[in-house]
This record gives sequence, C-alpha cells and structure tokens, in this order.
Amino acid sequence: MASLKDLQNRIKSVKNTQKITKAMQMVAAAKLRKAQEKAEKARPYAERIGAVITNLSSAMAGNAGAPKLLVGTGSDQMQLLVVATADRGLCGGFNTNIARKAREEIAALEAAGKTVKIFCIGKKGFEQLDRLHSEKIVEMVSLKEHKTLNAAIAGELGGKITAMFEAGEFDVCKLIYSEFENVMTQTPVIKTMIPALGSAGDETDQGPDLGDAAYEYEPDEEGILQVLLPRNINTQIFSALLENSAGEMGSKMAAMDNATRSAGDMIDKLTLTFNRSRQAQITSELIEIISGAEAL
Repeated sequence: MASLKDLQNRIKSVKNTQKITKAMQMVAAAKLRKAQEKAEKARPYAERIGAVITNLSSAMAGNAGAPKLLVGTGSDQMQLLVVATADRGLCGGFNTNIARKAREEIAALEAAGKTVKIFCIGKKGFEQLDRLHSEKIVEMVSLKEHKTLNAAIAGELGGKITAMFEAGEFDVCKLIYSEFENVMTQTPVIKTMIPALGSAGDETDQGPDLGDAAYEYEPDEEGILQVLLPRNINTQIFSALLENSAGEMGSKMAAMDNATRSAGDMIDKLTLTFNRSRQAQITSELIEIISGAEAL
C-alpha cells in the first residue's frame, strides 16, 4: 500500500492536471464559437459556387473543349486523397476518425485496382497514415505556424493540387475532412474536388439546385469556368479547413470536459483512500500506546 506521503503527492498531481484540463476546456469553448460561426458563414458560398458550376456544365455537355478540371481526364485510375486533419491532439477521436475514413477509402480503391496517392494537411493525419501507407504520401503540409485560417492558405494548397493535376500526377482528387454538426458530432466525409462535377459516391451534396432557370454569362461559359474551377478548389479546401477547425474545438472541449470529470472522480477515490489509511495509522499508533501503558 502507498504511504500517506505518496497519496498526498498523487492527489496534488491530479488536482494540478484537473486545473489544466479545465483551462483547456474553457479555451476550446471560447474558440469553438468563433470557429463555428466562420464554418457556417462559409457554407452558403461553397454551396452556391458548386451550383453555378453545375449550371455552367450543362452548357458544356458534349463539348470536346470542356476544361479537364470540370469533366476529368476520362480515367479514374490514379486517385489523390487530400486528408485534412488537425496539427494538435488532445481532441478525442477527431483525428482518428478522419484517418480511419481515409484508410477505408484507400482499401476500397485498392480493391478496385486503383492507384492511390495521399496529400496530408495536418500533422496528426500524417502520423497515423504514415504507419501503413508511407509510400503513398506525396505531400504533407502543417498549418501549425498559422494562427488563423484564411483564404490565402487555401489558395496556396489549391495551387499545389491544381499544378499536380495539370502535370498529370492524378486523375481524380477527393477531399476527406470532418463536417461539423454540433459539439458532440463531427462526421468524416469524402467529397470529390476534381473533376468538379463530382461522382455518384460523394457523401456531400453539390449545393443548391438552380432549377431550369436560363442564365446568360459573359464572357462565354468556358472562359468563366477557366477562372471559376480553380477558385472552386480553393473554396472547398478553405471550407473543409474551417469545418475541421470547428470540429477540433468541439471535440477538444468534450474531451477536456470528460478528463476534468475523470480527474474529479480520481481525486475523490484517492482522498477516501488517504483518509482510510490515515485513520488506520492513527488507530495502530493508539493501540501501541495503550498496549505499552498496560505492560507497565
């Protein structure tokens, strides 16, 4: 059995840990509100730009000069998975769930005879996927040094992916991230970025339907798409990063709340053990004193 001094030190250590987890929970709660607002404000723009591209694509149907970013290369053999996770841990199963989703997609694609490449955004996703799929990882980008997310970061990432596509390094690009629903629920999803029309297997919709309304575009549809398609990639990445940010804070807040409660339970148990041990020691000392007095 541990000594009273050891128990006191253990109780003190757990109390200090509890203070840290409580502080981290409060910080995550404060950041969550801002991150959630940004994610929700970004959704309408991302949905609308997808709807406009879908509307424009109808005019390009059957056109041999349609941009490859819109219709693809005609093959789906080479697949690039852009896996977006957080750079930090202590957020429950947030990063693990995204990595699991990526591993499931990799297994499904390889079973279908496809070649898979991985583009990691975030250190935690890279660390988990590197264990089994290190040879497939072609790029790893950490956003740890960036204090806030902005469109310039997404533009840089989108530029790298677009350049890889134009260089013929892949045929289809899919984005894997966690869609924020609420504090307790963040759902990993897969969305096709290239070609822009997506695929039937997408787990997120392509945005609002513009219906049968007729639109006139200037310049022509092809000219607009040349500008809009790369911007759509940047928008999807930026939206995914914002969703991940909100999901990370929500998951971290829940994880730190559980850790704080667990620390409180542990303190109660250790305090009870300490009191019992102290009482037993006092009782033993009293018996020794009484026995000594009776011997005299």
